[in-house]
Amino acid sequence: MMSVASVAAAQAGVDLANPLVGTAPLDREDLIGNAPPPGEPIYSGQTSPGARWPHSSVEAAPVNNNIALTYPNGVPVPYYYTNPTLIGFTGGGGATYGGNAEPVIMPVVGDWSAPPAYSQAYYDKARETAAPGYYSVYLDSFRTQVELTATRWTSLMQFTFPKSPRSNVLLNLLNHGGTVEIVDDHTIRGVSKGRESIDGPYFVAEFSSPFAVHGTFRKAPGDAKGWGIGDKDVVPDGSSVEGSYAGGYVTFNTQAGDKVLVRMAHGTSYEQAQARLRKELPDWDFARVRAAARAEWDKLLGRVQVTGGTPKQRAMFYSTLFQSFASPRLIAEKGEPFTDSNGKVRTTDHDRYGPVPFWDTGRNQIVLLELMEPAVVRDIMKSELEMAQEKGFMNTSFHGDNAVFLYLGAWKRGIAFDYASAWEYLRRNATDPKGPRGYLAEYDRNGWISDDVPEGNPSPPYAGGKAGAATTAEYAWDDHALAQYAGRLGKTQDQSRFLKRAGNYANVFDRSTGFIRGRTADGKWIAPFDPQEPYYNFMMKEASGWSTLWLAPHDVGGLMTLLGGRDAFNAKLDQFFTTQYNPKGICRDCTGLIGQYVHGNQPDQQAPYYYNWSGQPWKTQALVRRILGEMYGSDAAGYGYAGMDDQGATSSWYALSAMGFYPVDPSSDVYVIGSPIFDQVTLDMGGGRLLDINARNNGPYNAYIQSMTLDGKPWGKPWFRHADIAKGAKIVFTMGPRPNPAWGSGADSAPPSMSDVKRSKGP
Repeated sequence: MMSVASVAAAQAGVDLANPLVGTAPLDREDLIGNAPPPGEPIYSGQTSPGARWPHSSVEAAPVNNNIALTYPNGVPVPYYYTNPTLIGFTGGGGATYGGNAEPVIMPVVGDWSAPPAYSQAYYDKARETAAPGYYSVYLDSFRTQVELTATRWTSLMQFTFPKSPRSNVLLNLLNHGGTVEIVDDHTIRGVSKGRESIDGPYFVAEFSSPFAVHGTFRKAPGDAKGWGIGDKDVVPDGSSVEGSYAGGYVTFNTQAGDKVLVRMAHGTSYEQAQARLRKELPDWDFARVRAAARAEWDKLLGRVQVTGGTPKQRAMFYSTLFQSFASPRLIAEKGEPFTDSNGKVRTTDHDRYGPVPFWDTGRNQIVLLELMEPAVVRDIMKSELEMAQEKGFMNTSFHGDNAVFLYLGAWKRGIAFDYASAWEYLRRNATDPKGPRGYLAEYDRNGWISDDVPEGNPSPPYAGGKAGAATTAEYAWDDHALAQYAGRLGKTQDQSRFLKRAGNYANVFDRSTGFIRGRTADGKWIAPFDPQEPYYNFMMKEASGWSTLWLAPHDVGGLMTLLGGRDAFNAKLDQFFTTQYNPKGICRDCTGLIGQYVHGNQPDQQAPYYYNWSGQPWKTQALVRRILGEMYGSDAAGYGYAGMDDQGATSSWYALSAMGFYPVDPSSDVYVIGSPIFDQVTLDMGGGRLLDINARNNGPYNAYIQSMTLDGKPWGKPWFRHADIAKGAKIVFTMGPRPNPAWGSGADSAPPSMSDVKRSKGP
């Protein structure tokens, strides 16, 4: 088998990755549908182009979203590609999207305005550059070049000023405020009131040059919003300030080309922040720090080598792979103090990570991490278990109870861990009505969750309700994973209980319409019902009845039976992907359309792979190619995503599917085959184990699999298990321009389903 080095592309993946990918919206009306509502921007990938290390809670990022006013794109991200002005840069971080990082730092030449108005600067898109560990932009309004880079725990900013006696740098906390102190002529430090359990509420910022003038500012006390004249409290020569938007300003007398650098770290104390600065940024060598960040990304991205495909596909692959490591974020390294879930400062005995966004990345990205970073996954599981011990329950994320997907998937992939220790909390989530599973008592009693119909019936996309149908389906999926987990532990009573509940998705399937549908408390189907209408929380969760129909990844075969068998299932899938999207309700999250399919949100992202269960895998192959081509970078900028990336989920869909497979059920050990876009992919799984995927006769018009071998043996099924590749493997596809109906289409070729537990485990 070939080594990773021997198949290395002429240009390293780290140099192909562009962090601007995912920051822009799609711009084709046929992909966007009727979103967004008037007066709002389109929800884009919500990624950040900032400089960071993999999983780092520290990111040096540009800020052009003034989220103090609103979350204009749905979540607190710092950056949205089409916004024309920047309001600052951050070097902090957070456990999630990063838009609440602080302090905000802004170079301003001449007059300036205090936040929340800020001194906004137009910037030149043609001179905006991003690479893993680096970001650069030219501020036209201030004739100033900004460059950002970072280490694991620190950020480094470099401002190249024009000639001016009033080259300023402003630094401020956010609305919740805190304290900012100008310590001497090159140091500002502070503590935020809103940075609990991130990378520490304390910060220390040091400047490479002494400043000639300084002062403080804050929003004046009272009810004023901070926008008008006289409602900002500015103190020239001030050295300490406390309050909302507390900040400091410093001024330099610069010649053209003079550089002022700012290095900054956070911690649970000033001492920890200072120690991080001394350890990781002992000097002002920007080029060295940038090179080290690039090397860290090269080490990770270089574990996957691809050849073939188009230049755009290779760049998109490494860009989405880069964004896939946005979460979870490292909070403290082994031996460091951190703030736990209860606000206590403790010292961790392993790398401590923040929460996993289970509803999002729990569907795909965790499998990518299990393949590429098993040691990191082990620490993530330890972190989640510790958070459960601190709070009494396992973390959930937004909707569902999907933590079990992480633990069971890792267990099946052979990642060493004390899995029995997590069972108490996984089980408690699923059995204690006081826990995070909403409406659990009703679900346990009836086998489904009802919705209350408001007077006059709700107008889509009505945000009230319990999302009863979708929640029932999510819990059933979770329960199937819990049943398997219990079985592995020998807990047969729990196994039986959860296995019975795993079929509850059928209790919200209405045979008269052929859809998942909401029910009232008396068991009646909610009417009127239009499966094309999306709802945020009424019956469905950020989805329509069409999208929610496919929310049974653990039992696709059982869903097929409910729909009437193979032929009816295929007809329903065909209708799903061809029926024009034309609802009355506007769902902000519903973009990236192919018929009723919504690639921009989680509920149905696995559905393109369902044809592999129903004997028509060539339709999956065609759909995967279409999605990879249309939903990523098809906009004018080339950076657009469908919907929100949700901290790496949409990115991971691309990265996994481009390699040729996808984990439809992340709690299982099954990979479902799509259509590889590269001639060769070599994935380094560690320990000398390589997964080598070759696609012969591949190309943009040869999307269809004609045949496949695994380690030289003919393989006739459109799926494989982790055990088939665990020690390293070579997969060879032969591609062609037309479908081969004979490959992967037999009834005995379908991937496993809960309803077919006796299926053979291999070809």
